[in-house]
Amino acid sequence: MSTHAGPPARAGSPAVAAPRRARLVGVDAARGLALLGMMGTHLVSRTTADGGVSWVYEVFSGRASALFAVLAGVGLALATGRTDPPRGLELRAARAGVLARAGVVGAVGLLVGLAPGYIYVILVYYALLFAVGALFVGLRVRALAVAGGLWLLVGPVVARLVRPLVSGPGGAPTYDVPDPASLLHPLELLAGLLVTGVYPVLTWTGYLLVGMAVGRLPLQRAAVAGWLLATGAVVAVAAPLASAAALGAAGGERALQGQAPPSWGVTDLPLALDTFLPGATPTTTWAWLLVDTPHSATPFDLAGTTGSALAVLGAALLVGRAVPWLLAPLAGAGAMTLTLYSLHVVTSRPTGEVLGGEAAWLFHAAAAVVIGLAVREAGVRGPLEAVAARATRAARAAVLRRSPTPP
Repeated sequence: MSTHAGPPARAGSPAVAAPRRARLVGVDAARGLALLGMMGTHLVSRTTADGGVSWVYEVFSGRASALFAVLAGVGLALATGRTDPPRGLELRAARAGVLARAGVVGAVGLLVGLAPGYIYVILVYYALLFAVGALFVGLRVRALAVAGGLWLLVGPVVARLVRPLVSGPGGAPTYDVPDPASLLHPLELLAGLLVTGVYPVLTWTGYLLVGMAVGRLPLQRAAVAGWLLATGAVVAVAAPLASAAALGAAGGERALQGQAPPSWGVTDLPLALDTFLPGATPTTTWAWLLVDTPHSATPFDLAGTTGSALAVLGAALLVGRAVPWLLAPLAGAGAMTLTLYSLHVVTSRPTGEVLGGEAAWLFHAAAAVVIGLAVREAGVRGPLEAVAARATRAARAAVLRRSPTPP
């Protein structure tokens, strides 16, 4: 899930893998921040005692998971050639490795989905994102950037047209968390993962492609990091301003009043628009696509959260160059997010019930940092990361073994 360097090439293989390179501490730190932010939105109430929006939701809702998804694309590019996309046999081997990793992440996600609780587990969606990403690992920066930008703009429109065909009038969302029993209903599972779920791959692929484009850049250069920070900050600010202007021209919140079917559970429209919509918007009026609500997967939401993700990554890369030790706590957690996220999901309900809201979040965040640092200092991978890495190597090796050996 968070391995940057590709596995070593088989001796005598005509396609030689890139040598193992040092991890980029800024990438790991940004991923660690995304993990802690997602923990916060899982454990802390979205409202305060006086009915306002909690600061955790103000800061992290929608942004943390988007950062996680963009960094999935960055990691995918770093693991498949960095600035040089694979070609020929190496491309086939890289795709096999990505699919194997996706299989491990998906299997873990299904098992974690059995845990009692209230978290919309992202891992199975994440696995499908990886599988989709395997189709694009041979592309260079420009092609990935164009594809990603267009996907962020067009994907929500396509999803808006498809959802009523899948889930009926209003495009009702799917709140179910995938687990092994979901495999008994593959079409329903696929529809939820692609279109109606909380992290719909049909729209979230835009995050992945933008991240892959970024991962193909020379991220070790300060100029690249500064460009990511500046560009991301501009987009993160411009998107909500553009959303407000567009929605205002369409009649503002009045255009949306009464337009959320009961299946969406939107009983307080202003609060929902400030905090969370479940992966999409109702299909009752096109005006819904003008909002920038967290998780709504509208063009404005996708653009704004992509911008914030790029800004965070750029800032982390710059700090990582200057004072890498400062990012060590976040980087340790960010290097083993599959293990720590799974552990968080499994333990969130009991710790939340015992400690409550912010105290539970602080406990989970501290545990993630301590475990991440300990594993980092030991010089090993997290346990689930090790399984995923072995699966990746095995899949790559299987493809390379089938290739003819040159004379």
